[in-house]
Amino acid sequence: MIRLYTWPTPNGQKVHIALEEIGLPYEVVPVNIGAGDQFKPEFLAITPNHRIPAIVDTEGPGGELPLFESGAILLYLAEKTGKLLPKAQRARYFAIQWLMFQMGGIGPMFGQQGHFLFYAQDKHPYAIERYSKEVRRLYGVLEKRLAESAYLAGDEYCVADIAAFPWLRNPEARGIDVGKDFPSVARWFDQISARPAVVRGLAVLSDKIRTAPMTEEERDILFGKKQHPL
Repeated sequence: MIRLYTWPTPNGQKVHIALEEIGLPYEVVPVNIGAGDQFKPEFLAITPNHRIPAIVDTEGPGGELPLFESGAILLYLAEKTGKLLPKAQRARYFAIQWLMFQMGGIGPMFGQQGHFLFYAQDKHPYAIERYSKEVRRLYGVLEKRLAESAYLAGDEYCVADIAAFPWLRNPEARGIDVGKDFPSVARWFDQISARPAVVRGLAVLSDKIRTAPMTEEERDILFGKKQHPL
């Protein structure tokens, strides 16, 4: 059994989708990051980085296995089940390459743009421009790849696609007209959106997605001194 410690953010949704695609049984343990659940001792025992998602596989290699970092979790689930990672060596390395592209590029840059656009109390034009340009550049990288390939690793849907997909939702909020400027990304996105397992994965904890403005308490928990205890 997989215990999944998560919240409905793009990084959490990656693992929701992967588990639904693979078909492994799992138990959802909500970690309300706005309420500070990520700092509770029981969660820190799994991940000292106090970030979701994390898993505990009660039937892991050598016994119970705790694991954090969404990219590592995706690779683990793929290797555990023999699914969502190409068997051919060349395609496998392409999948890992594009997974790392999401982890090192899309996630951090989209996250920084989102912070300065949606959450920072003081608007910083330089930061907004800098990260918005980088987001557009990364869309361009994806467009070039997906203009020549059905999926990021080639002809096979895999963990790399799952990792990138949740970050590319709601592009209009980022000032991106995907249909006009990145048609190959739009084709790929629509194809993935229609997968039943993706629909189910996005439904996990969807009732917890923020709809109200962030409170000062939540802002302090997510961006304040508690993030830097040392």
